[in-house]
Amino acid sequence: MKTREETLQTVTSPDREIVAAALKKVTKHLIPFLLLMYVIAFIDRTNLGWAQQEWEADYGISTMAYTFGATLFFIGYAIFEVPSNLIMHKVGARWWMTRIMITWGIVAACFMFVQGPTSFYALRFLLGVAEAGFFPGVMLYLTYWYPAARRAWATGLFYMGLPIANIIGNPLSGGLLELHGVLGMDGIHWMFMVEGGLAIIVGIICPFVLVDRPVHAKWLTSEERSHLSAQIEIEEAAKEKARPITWVQALVNPRILYFCLIYLCIQASVYGLTFFLPKQVTTMTGQSAGFQAALITAIPWTVALVGVLIIPKIADRKQNHGFLAGVMLAFSGVGIAGSAFFLHAPVPALSLLSIAAVGFVCAQPIFWQLPTRYLSGAALAGATGLINAVGNLGGWLAPLMRTWASQSVWGTPDAPNESAGLIVLGMMGCIGVVLVAAMKLFKQSDEERAALEIQSQRIEG
Repeated sequence: MKTREETLQTVTSPDREIVAAALKKVTKHLIPFLLLMYVIAFIDRTNLGWAQQEWEADYGISTMAYTFGATLFFIGYAIFEVPSNLIMHKVGARWWMTRIMITWGIVAACFMFVQGPTSFYALRFLLGVAEAGFFPGVMLYLTYWYPAARRAWATGLFYMGLPIANIIGNPLSGGLLELHGVLGMDGIHWMFMVEGGLAIIVGIICPFVLVDRPVHAKWLTSEERSHLSAQIEIEEAAKEKARPITWVQALVNPRILYFCLIYLCIQASVYGLTFFLPKQVTTMTGQSAGFQAALITAIPWTVALVGVLIIPKIADRKQNHGFLAGVMLAFSGVGIAGSAFFLHAPVPALSLLSIAAVGFVCAQPIFWQLPTRYLSGAALAGATGLINAVGNLGGWLAPLMRTWASQSVWGTPDAPNESAGLIVLGMMGCIGVVLVAAMKLFKQSDEERAALEIQSQRIEG
């Protein structure tokens, strides 16, 4: 592997057309597989929504127990995020992602053996431990391959996994439930076994597809490897000059902690809706959980898929990531809170939920361009791990907030007020808008402005 000095001596002024040609190959070879990994990851962490009713009827897992268990994933996830990302930065994505995929697939499949609250709690925590580091690892991995001027677009392509997981995953889960009785197995057993098995299979394939750095990519020409590596290294050097801090200092940096709060608001919107969407749709339409209900849940995610193909690309072209992140969070908050007033009116409710899905899906790839523009190396590895760890606690907080508001504040456990829970979740998006707007309070140094100027240079193609 070439050192930074050797790369910069080889190419001191990267050709933008050569870099653009290299990026087309990078996108072709890496993004589809990363996207597949994300789709499977999201299905495995959220498919429990389809088992909720059966678990409650057969194993005594109440709504409160289900909510608590669902959130335990994020505790295990948060604890091990930073160590996992630092390990990946040291050993490389190829083998570390392989480990993550296989271990989470094994744990995800074991949910077919849930017999009550205790086993449910244990497996949800272990699933978080197993998957810890996957998402921030990908965010870090993309900084090794994509210059800042094209990274929101690339991250947006990866984030297509979120709507695709729900477009494909919900019908897949609903369809597998209808295998109830085949070979003497319950439908939820089929669901967990098949969807967990997919992660294991992809994990076995992983080391044959992922490449750690551009200098290792045999499918790039030597010229493409040199120019792309030089472009990345020039940006990394500028960031290190602007903010030369260690990964330990990054974990207590006020700006990084502030990014954590913004991401927590985004994730609260995502999971507050995702965990309860199947139940919300069946209540809204009067259908039972199954394939038809799953098709309806795919509507908001289909709209979000279109949005994430367009909006991050606009953010890269206009270089207004902060502004667009705030706009998308506003969409999220208004959409979720607005749906609270149409619980039994499918058309307006689904329209508002579609607006919300566009908001929180598109906000994420745009948001990630903010912290990755300030840090590099181990500091970036630690910071992305911390931001994702704290942010994903929104997935722990949101279901608890929704249940608390609907059952304890404006309702009771026997007569929950679902509108109240949605309004509270919508407020998280609005808080995120305020936090994004207040980012201007962080003053930039001359060195930081110079580093951002280098990163904002347009790459043609």
